[in-house]
Amino acid sequence: MEPLDLNEAMDAAIEAALREDMPKGDLTSESIIPYDARSEAFFLAKEEGVLAGMDVASRVFAKIDVSVIVIERFRDGSRFNRGDKLARMKGPTIALLKGERTALNFLQHLCGVATVTRQYVEAIAGTKTRILDTRKTTPGLRLLEKYAVKTGGGTNHRLSLSDMVLIKDNHLRYVGNVAEAIRRARVLVAPGIRIEVEASSLLQVREALAAGADMIMLDNMPIQTMQQAVQLAAGSVPLEASGNMTLDRVRAVAETGVDFISVGALTHSARAIDISMDFVR
Repeated sequence: MEPLDLNEAMDAAIEAALREDMPKGDLTSESIIPYDARSEAFFLAKEEGVLAGMDVASRVFAKIDVSVIVIERFRDGSRFNRGDKLARMKGPTIALLKGERTALNFLQHLCGVATVTRQYVEAIAGTKTRILDTRKTTPGLRLLEKYAVKTGGGTNHRLSLSDMVLIKDNHLRYVGNVAEAIRRARVLVAPGIRIEVEASSLLQVREALAAGADMIMLDNMPIQTMQQAVQLAAGSVPLEASGNMTLDRVRAVAETGVDFISVGALTHSARAIDISMDFVR
């Protein structure tokens, strides 16, 4: 099965969300609002943030009624402040009401991901290090969340288990050692597929380097140990720092000289940005 592209992922997520939210229609709006009523509304930011997901929100309304017009006032990737009107919507009142919560759910969450990503990116500004996301994503929303990470200035790691080999601690417990795990992977995976190895000690870093790993993840290492790992690798392979990455700590980690820092919190713990949909009439 081929992976979805971003547009397909958006459509699939929206359709699932709308089925969940109104499996038999919107009883309230359809019972009290005239069918031919038309309204205008806007997305209002209640706090500052980084925009991501406006296309998703627009598609929600299009799925309900293609006559709804969404006029964007901010582009994805833009900063916005409290009180900013992010977009204006015009169309059938019932359609706007039906799409309100689903559109906001996507928009608030993706803005949250983009906003926290931008905070991490800015925290390490001036270093060579890049911020990576992880597979710690909401089921069914991975492509959307990884899009939001890129929008916030981060870099996408592997999209799925099918993209690359990443030998982690549980793999190593079964296989026994780094060299054997890499050897087995080299035999079976296609040429060009990267092999990354998780290392929790300098000994494992040495083993991964000797066995020809393409990338090494430094897992939950103290700052001083990361510095030693950077010296050991001497630029021969990219190094990724992982584990317990907070905004307070991420700058010090970047200054060790690692190439990447992966942060699960970009997606699994991002707080939704407060955005409302206010009707003008």
